[in-house]
Amino acid sequence: MMKKTLNWLFDYPNLKVYQYEEGFKFSLDSILLFEFAQIKKDDNQIIDFCTGNAVIPILIQNKYSKPVVGVEYQEEIYQLAKESVRYNQMEEVITLIHDNVKELKNYFPGNNFDVILCNPPYFKYTESSNINKNLIKSIARHEICITLKEIFEVTSFFLKDKGRFYLVHVPDRIDEIFIYANRFGLAIKELQFVYSKMNEKPVMVLVTCVKGGRFGTRVYPPVNIGSLESYQGIFRK
Repeated sequence: MMKKTLNWLFDYPNLKVYQYEEGFKFSLDSILLFEFAQIKKDDNQIIDFCTGNAVIPILIQNKYSKPVVGVEYQEEIYQLAKESVRYNQMEEVITLIHDNVKELKNYFPGNNFDVILCNPPYFKYTESSNINKNLIKSIARHEICITLKEIFEVTSFFLKDKGRFYLVHVPDRIDEIFIYANRFGLAIKELQFVYSKMNEKPVMVLVTCVKGGRFGTRVYPPVNIGSLESYQGIFRK
């Protein structure tokens, strides 16, 4: 049985989450996605796809006092999410669903959410893919259970008109992000690249899409996270 640990949530000293020492740990990507997203006063229907151990729902509830839904497919990680939400005393305001994002039509109607966030598996999967022997890590990193195309399709179905979709991904797949956003009626409105070293290629891209939005994309200055001591407020717009 994998050993669990209870860890501080980076520079949010009042929050902690459970994770596995060797099987699964949340990444900085989720923190950055939360900081990049803008939750507004009228955003009352919020859902986080591929929520992992519920880092994003916990951060949203902590900062905005908004109810949030988190969806996690893997049983072991779903249990971490439940324990993390319970530890932070947020059971009444964070709803966790143990299922594949592709099955959410069994839970909600279309055009239901003001905001959708997603830190998905980054890498394509084929039979020849070099994946981690640890299945939990493999499913979290590779598109074994859901693809980027499917995420955009589900997002388009569940977002309200003018609703916002916040995504973090690897820059190598930016062309697909544009293709699928356009195919499923989501206008890319904001882009921001993240570097660990400014003289090297970016390691992440953060994207804002609006359902039924007009064409026109604002590209913000890149962010270098290599020298930061705190991630709070780094994406001021």
